[in-house]
Order: sequence, then C-alpha cells, then structure tokens
Amino acid sequence: MEYGIISIVIPLLTIFLAIITKDVIVSLIGGIFTGLLVLNGYDPFRAFLGLFDGIVSLFSEGWITKTLLFMLLVGAIIKILTESGAVESFVSYLSGKAKKIDSPTGAMMLAYMIGIVIFIESSITSLVAGTVAKPLCDKNRVSREKLAYICDSTSAPVCSLIPMNGWGALLLGLIVTGVESKVIDGDPVSLLIASIPYNFYAIFTLLIVLGVIYFKWDIGPMREALPTPYHPHLFKREVDASPFPMLLPLVVMVMAVPLSLYFTGKGDIFKGSGSTSVYYAVIVTLMFLYLYFVGGKRMTHKAYFKSFYQGLGEMIPVTMILLFAIFIGKIIGDLGTAHYLSHWLSGSVSPLLMPMLIFLTAGITAFSTGTSWGTFSIMMPIGLALGASMGLDIPLIIAAVVSGGIFGDHASPISDTTIISSMAAECDHVAHVRTQLPYALLGGFLATVAFGVAGYVTG
Repeated sequence: MEYGIISIVIPLLTIFLAIITKDVIVSLIGGIFTGLLVLNGYDPFRAFLGLFDGIVSLFSEGWITKTLLFMLLVGAIIKILTESGAVESFVSYLSGKAKKIDSPTGAMMLAYMIGIVIFIESSITSLVAGTVAKPLCDKNRVSREKLAYICDSTSAPVCSLIPMNGWGALLLGLIVTGVESKVIDGDPVSLLIASIPYNFYAIFTLLIVLGVIYFKWDIGPMREALPTPYHPHLFKREVDASPFPMLLPLVVMVMAVPLSLYFTGKGDIFKGSGSTSVYYAVIVTLMFLYLYFVGGKRMTHKAYFKSFYQGLGEMIPVTMILLFAIFIGKIIGDLGTAHYLSHWLSGSVSPLLMPMLIFLTAGITAFSTGTSWGTFSIMMPIGLALGASMGLDIPLIIAAVVSGGIFGDHASPISDTTIISSMAAECDHVAHVRTQLPYALLGGFLATVAFGVAGYVTG
C-alpha cells in the first residue's frame, strides 16, 4: 500500500515533537503511535496494541537485542573506568607528560585524535573519546556540547573513510548484492575503495571540526554553550599517573572487534556481524577489567560489581531512546518513506544532477529515520540501479549514499550516534542536537556543491 506524503509527515512530526517538547522518548512514542495508526487503518485500539506488542517483537531480532545489551554494558565499562580512577590516572599522565595538551585546544584535540585513531566502530569511538577527554575538557572550560559535537563528528565519518570495520562489512555486502544481481559490474572491494575520495560530507566534517578546535568557530547556539564547572576537590584519592589502566582495557575492546568480525564471518572479516562483534567486545572487556582491576587490587570485588550495576542503571534512559529509535525506523520503513523520496528523482532529472540528488535524498531519509545504516540498506540498491541505468560513475553514487546517510544521521535528533555522543559527553541531548546542527548543515551544503560539481566532471 502506498501512503504518499503521509510517509514523510510521520518522521517530520517526530522531529518536530523532539525539538518542541525537548523529550526524545515521548516524541518517539508519539511518532511511533501515529505511524501505527496509519498502518492499522486509523484504528486507535489496534495501534495501541501494536505499540506494546511491537516493543516485545523487537527483541526477537538478535542484532537489536545485542545492540541494546551493548549499550547497557558500555555504561558499565565507563562507570568501572571512572570509579577505579583509571580516567584520572590517564588525565594526570597526559598533563604531566605534555603540558600543551592541558589546554582547551589540547583537550579538544585529544577527543579528535581518539576519533581518528579508533575507527573500529562508531559507537566505541564516541564513547572512548567522550570518556577520556571529558575530565580534561571540564578542567579547561570546554563545554560538554562542544565535546559531544567532536565525538559525533569524528565517529561515523572516520569509520566510513577507513571501512575496515562493521561499516565496511555492511557497505561491501550491499555492493556485492548489486554485482551478483547484475545491476552493476566490477569488483566490490575496488568499487568501495574508489568511493572513499568522493565521501565529501565525511571529509568536510573532519576539516570543519579542526576549524572549530583551532580557530574557535562557534556558530549559532554553540556560542551560548557554557562549560561544566570543574571540581578537582571531588577527586580526593591519590591516583597514579599512568596510561595503562585506561588504555589497556580500550586496546582489548578495540582489538576484540576485528577478531569477532573474523570469527563471526568464518574467516572473512567483511562478512562478520557488526552487532555481534561489538557485543562480544564489551563482554571480553568487562572480563578483562575484572581480572586487571580486582586481580591487581585496584578495585574490590564488591566495588567492581557496584560500579557495574550503577553503570547499567545510568544507561537505561539512553537505551530506551535507542530502542524507540529502532522501532520508529521500522515504522518508517513500512510506510515506504525512502521509496516515496526516490520517486522524486525519477522522470526528467538530468543525470549530471543525480549524484547530488541521491546525496540529498539519502540525507533526508537518514534525518527522518535517524539511522545511517538503515539508509544505506534502503538507498544503496536504489542509487546503484539509478546510476547503472544512467551510465553514471558508480563509486561516486556509492559515496553519495554513504555521505547522505551520515549527513542526515548527524542532523537527526533521533539518531543512535547522536544519542550515544550526547551520553558519552554527558551532555543534554537536545542541547547537543541544537549546537551541532549548524555545523552539520554547513558540511551538508559543501558536500551538496561538491557532488554537483563531481556529477558534471565525471559525466
């Protein structure tokens, strides 16, 4: 069944409610219920039952359950690292070894460099950057909003530019499907690698973040963002100035992801399961933390599990947001939002404009659904089919889908990466969305122009 313009209205209503009410969970539930109302023939009773039965049915899908458990367990890891003094030890070590890093620019560059170096998984990138850089940012009066922006704007772009991770596995799988179904020709790996220089939004975003760090480009609401008060007296215990209590668990977590991808892919890292791999990674990290901290007398058994349970509890609100964000993504998929948007591209549109229009369509889809991966899965087959039928440069089309998905995902208040970045920096979610949006729009504008030019050059 075709729902036409209604398929666009539902996600936009959710976005509007999130901005107006400043309550993401209520807004998501409102959007989900409205979508279910449409899907169930405007029967409120069936929509009401569909809401609660739908929540339960989500847990029947392994990747969703693993992703939600990953979120909860990451909260436990962060709490254990904090309560053990590992973060304080790392910050003390950095301050002692390199005075230049103990400054506003140095604190922000620390978050930026972590985002560049840890390209295994976007969620892990944001969480590690936020956890490590937060104390130094507070000390140097860098606002949590700016830290959340740096975490968010380095995670997905870097993972898409260095696709030796779950991102690469997903994108390669979509390209392989296009090749095997005879939609496009070529070697999937070569096509993916050739698309990287065209990933304009990711490239521009990383450059804009550097400008924000070094030239203090505070645009729009970011000018009003205030630093969190720093209270050094809260850290009463003596800590050793050592990087190892912080770095070793992170190394274990980062290394566990590709090993899990290799294991779940039965020897092929690009065929591994991203959700399963990060789930295994946090479990292995928690086991390592217990052996390292409890066995090394850094924490007692009781203190470890107290921090573990507190960390789980603190992550429940964020996990609920992610659960409802996944739910509304499925509702929007059932409404056919992406297919309705792609219909706008057909007809008399010039092939030279197609890369730019695919980028914008992917951006609108990701903004409306709050998911870049979901957008890739929906838009890649459409983009490849359009590109092949019009004789366009396929790597450019692949990059347009990827860039558009990241752009819309960055701008959306219901995006999982936006939510995770807010949580990592301990920043109010709506404040993060408001302060990041101008930068995302700037990157989106530059990428739109770049895809327009690239369309003419390659055409």
